[in-house]
Amino acid sequence: MKIIFKESFVDRLENQIEYIAIDSPKRARKFKTELINRVKQIPLNPYRYRKSVYFEDNNIRDLIFKGYTIVFRITETTVEVFGFFKSQVAPI
Repeated sequence: MKIIFKESFVDRLENQIEYIAIDSPKRARKFKTELINRVKQIPLNPYRYRKSVYFEDNNIRDLIFKGYTIVFRITETTVEVFGFFKSQVAPI
C-alpha cells in the first residue's frame, strides 16, 4: 500500500516544524522524523487507528501523535495523508 502526502498535510507539518525549530532545531528534526516513521507504519494495519471524529466515513482515520492529529483516507491501494493539526480546547 502506497502512502500519499497531500499538499495540505505537508504545508501544515512544515509550518509546525518551523515553529518548533525557533526554540530547538534539534527537537524539530526529531519530531519530524518520529512523526514520519509513525505515518509509514499506517499501511501495516490502517484500520487499527480510530475512525475519524471529524468525518462520517469509515475509511477516514485519525492517528494521534504527541497531541497532534494526523488525518488520513484509506483506499484499496493507497493511504492519503491530508490533515495535520493540534486539538485545542477552549478555556471554560
